[in-house]
Amino acid sequence: MTLLYVCLTVYILAVNFYAFRLLKVQKESFEAGERESRGDGKLILAAILGGALAVYVSMFLLRYRLGNLLFMIAMPLLAVINLYCFFLAYRGVYLFF
Repeated sequence: MTLLYVCLTVYILAVNFYAFRLLKVQKESFEAGERESRGDGKLILAAILGGALAVYVSMFLLRYRLGNLLFMIAMPLLAVINLYCFFLAYRGVYLFF
């Protein structure tokens, strides 16, 4: 039972760390002058997998891409959905046994 809680917690932390790091790397490459690809697909995928809260918070912390309407509307909605799914996952761990 505890192993499932630990695995779920590690997954949540890993996805959020990856999402934060992805946005930070995007900002650094944009500031360096590399305007080839912004990697919006990777960022949206990381948000769907559970990192929407990290993307939304890091947009404000790094002051990057705040003008993008898609991210400013979709990330809070995805964050609420992610938090609800994580709540259900923690509550539903007992259903496995």
